[in-house]
Amino acid sequence: MPKSHGARRRTRSLLRSSAKKGLSSLLVEYSPNDKVVVKIDPAQVKGMPHRRFNGLVGTVTEVGRRAVTVDVAVGNKVKKLVARKEHVVRMEGS
Repeated sequence: MPKSHGARRRTRSLLRSSAKKGLSSLLVEYSPNDKVVVKIDPAQVKGMPHRRFNGLVGTVTEVGRRAVTVDVAVGNKVKKLVARKEHVVRMEGS
């Protein structure tokens, strides 16, 4: 069998969901300059960011109907990340 090099390889424990999210997490309104944490929801495959961004903090730059654009600092670069609202959580205190 050939070795798999897919985007979700080696994510068995990383993308394990402990609790189900309710509808209230989808109804959160984001605005530019909000601080958010990228927290991947494994139940929703659409709009899922790459696993290297899981747990990182970023700043919302654009808000769409279903997705948000987040600037995330990775090393000494700033990456632009487009993720659906299911995969981001607002930070407390911002």
